[in-house]
Formats: sequence, structure tokens, C-alpha cells
Amino acid sequence: MDVDLVVPMKHPRDGKSRLRGAVEADRHPGLVLALAADTLAAVTSAGRVRRVLLVAADPAAVAELAELGVEVVAEPAAEKNLNAAFRHGEALLRADDPAAVVGALQADLPALRAGDLSAAIAEAAGGRAFVADRQGTGTTLLLSAPGAPLDPRFGPGSAQKHAASGAVPLGQPLPSLRSDVDTPEDLAHVRVLGVGKHTAELFT
Repeated sequence: MDVDLVVPMKHPRDGKSRLRGAVEADRHPGLVLALAADTLAAVTSAGRVRRVLLVAADPAAVAELAELGVEVVAEPAAEKNLNAAFRHGEALLRADDPAAVVGALQADLPALRAGDLSAAIAEAAGGRAFVADRQGTGTTLLLSAPGAPLDPRFGPGSAQKHAASGAVPLGQPLPSLRSDVDTPEDLAHVRVLGVGKHTAELFT
């Protein structure tokens, strides 16, 4: 079953605060955009993904990402946090297809391979499931069951929170899907895995 994905994004100047210093200060927004661009390029090439909705704090600041085949919408004005962005995107997608499988995906997976994402969707097999990050504490992907609530619980300890809420942890290795980037150490890790062209260009 195909899925519709929600991907949230802060303004590039504000995103990835723990990554500051990995590149020169004036290049930090470009790094944030590059991480997202490589994530989205992999997502839109995955065979089991039907739609991608980028919920942005400032759509104009990330307008160039629409060229990758994603729809860009503004985050909800009343509540500005990660889970609210996911819920807003879910509501927009369900307005078009109430029975859809909706997924929540982080925007900082520059080493993502389409095959890992497709494998995760296949393993979930229409059930509510999630992929923990490589440290085992965070969540990089959460999938709903068809027509059922996504119920995102992102934030510190989200893997445990999603498991406690009934989501099934997926067990395949999925190294590129588990490797989100929050710190310079994470960035070094994904560069060893092999990042997409947008991130790679910043280090050539």
C-alpha cells in the first residue's frame, strides 16, 4: 500500500541548532536546506510514496524544494511545534483521502536511500509502525494504519513514546533511514554512509 508523507521544516536559519559550527555560520541555512533536499529527493524516488507534503514554517524560504516534486504548505499558525506540523499535514492529506496511510518523516536524512524507505513501508504492511533512529531513542519515520490516526509523539524519547502508544518498531537494519542529523557527529556518520548531491556539494 502506498503512503502519503508529511515532512516538517523550520526556517533554514532556525533549523538544526545543535549542528551550528559544522559549517561557517553564513552557510548554516544552506546546510539545512541541503539536508532536506537530499531527504526529499530520495523520498520522491521511492516507489511506495504517493504524495509528499512539506509543512514549512516559512514556505517562501524553502520554495526551491518544491522543484523536487513535493507540495509545500505553511505550518499551522495557532500551534508551532513538530507534532502540530505533523497533525496539520495529516489533516490536509486525509481531507483528500480519509483512508490513506499517512507517514511522518524527518527532514534531516541526507543519506536516505529510496530502497530503505520502501522496505520500511513494506515491513509495516499497513500497520501503525515506526523506525527508531540509530541511537534507538528518537524516531525518523512513523506510519499510520489506513485511515487511522497517526498520533505523532515526536520529541525527546519519541521511540519509547511511540512504542508505548501501540506503534510497532520495525526491525530491519535500514541504516540510511535511521541516520538523521542533529549533531556534527551525526553529520560525520552520514558522510561515511554517503550523502546526496546537495549535502555533498557543501564539502567539496
